[in-house]
Amino acid sequence: MASAADIARYKENFQSEIDAASTYRALAEIEKNPQLKQIYARMADIEQRHADFWQIRLGELGITVIAKPSFRARSMQWIARKFGVAIVLPTLVSAEQSASGTYSDQPEAQGTEMASEEQAHARVLKAVSQVTLKKGGMEGGMLARLEGRHRAVGGNALRAAVLGANDGLVSTLSLVMGVAGGSGNAKTVALAAMAGMLAGASSMAMGEWLSVQSARELAQRQLAVEAAELEECSEEEMEELSLIYQAKGLPEEDARSLAHRLIEDKDTALETLAREELGIDPEELGGSAWEAAISSFVLFVIGALAPALPFLFVEDIDNGVALSLVCSAAALVILGIGTHIITGRGLLYSAMRQLLIGLIAAGITYGMGALIGNMFGINVIG
Repeated sequence: MASAADIARYKENFQSEIDAASTYRALAEIEKNPQLKQIYARMADIEQRHADFWQIRLGELGITVIAKPSFRARSMQWIARKFGVAIVLPTLVSAEQSASGTYSDQPEAQGTEMASEEQAHARVLKAVSQVTLKKGGMEGGMLARLEGRHRAVGGNALRAAVLGANDGLVSTLSLVMGVAGGSGNAKTVALAAMAGMLAGASSMAMGEWLSVQSARELAQRQLAVEAAELEECSEEEMEELSLIYQAKGLPEEDARSLAHRLIEDKDTALETLAREELGIDPEELGGSAWEAAISSFVLFVIGALAPALPFLFVEDIDNGVALSLVCSAAALVILGIGTHIITGRGLLYSAMRQLLIGLIAAGITYGMGALIGNMFGINVIG
């Protein structure tokens, strides 16, 4: 007889499989590359079969469950439809890797292929993600290597967006509450909010530009060194490449043969060595520094607008504080929902945690502002 904990586990497994099946089905509809369409469709079929397994199991206990995707799954599908499959792939890869061992120790799954199929899905999706993010598609022949009964093969944009907006929101909210606590003038707070928003966004953008540009320069230097070594010591480089492939599981003879074929073409050899030995994509070199800077600036400003804007439209400081807190609370909840979509933690938990952290920060700075304002007699600016 199944216990209450077993039933809860069956339901959780069922919902997880329904979410995965519906998401892969949606990706198959969105994807333009016919090979990728096939992969997503096959993965959806397998996840649906897993869901059917748990639905039957629950049905045998007299429990009826409805195959309805969760809010998180529907949100991921909406984002994929609006912004493209590539933006959700890193999150899906993380989710698949986290779930890859789910059935390893579940007795009901023993004697089935569910555990191995879930592990294979994690590997397949990781390989698909690497190819998609690199070229926006998949080369011919990759399908066979990826989908041989799911055994041949196996930077998160959403997370960056949520964190960037969160930085702008919480830091600006803390700033305006601190100034509001020590000042009696809404316009003073508005000035501080705008200055803080632009300063914070500019600082984030410049920091991001320097970080990405430094990484690009380092990658370019490493590539130059690797090219010189390839020209002068091709035998040693071939041996290094052979050892890398042996470490990945290829037999020594196959690894040496593959390394030899790659080294014969200098351009291919340099690209391969960059990827395998240095972990560098020669086509990207870490991405565009300007794109990273602009994105960082915009995301920070978007987050900062919620606490800053209300003070531009009110004269009374108390009304400004109240309106800023309401707008910020709503924005914090939205960011909490974004965190839920990325991590899979409970929706209410993620939203309330985000809200609580933001309001605690605002409360601390407001209290400090009021204390310092009273100490120095600056809380009556008018």
